[in-house]
Amino acid sequence: MNRTTGRYYLFTLLMLVFLTTIIGSCKYNSEEELFGTNNTPCDTSNVTYSNTITSIINANGCLNCHVGPSPSGNFTLTSYSDVKAKVDDGRLWGAINHLPGFSPMPQGGNKLTNCEINKIKAWIDAGAPNN
Repeated sequence: MNRTTGRYYLFTLLMLVFLTTIIGSCKYNSEEELFGTNNTPCDTSNVTYSNTITSIINANGCLNCHVGPSPSGNFTLTSYSDVKAKVDDGRLWGAINHLPGFSPMPQGGNKLTNCEINKIKAWIDAGAPNN
């Protein structure tokens, strides 16, 4: 074996070790493995304003801004009639879905979870009842 051939084999061996190490270190093979999944099913069968919608509003800090005499966006979300007005004018749906032309909510925060959005959608689709 001459010197050039020896270097070629050494280079090839080192590249194989390097590639094997890199490929073998890729533990996460899918988005679900990388970011995790929430295996809890989203129950949208019994969505109510008094329990579900108010809980989402409270949990996401909506009342930090949409309350009091000078609320953000010039509207409050403290009562059913306040929330229903934003459902009726489409602003609630546009804001929580970050649709173009709407101010994305929660402002400066993460988008609501898909489950929370699905629950709000189910409530709106049911006519946004005061239940």
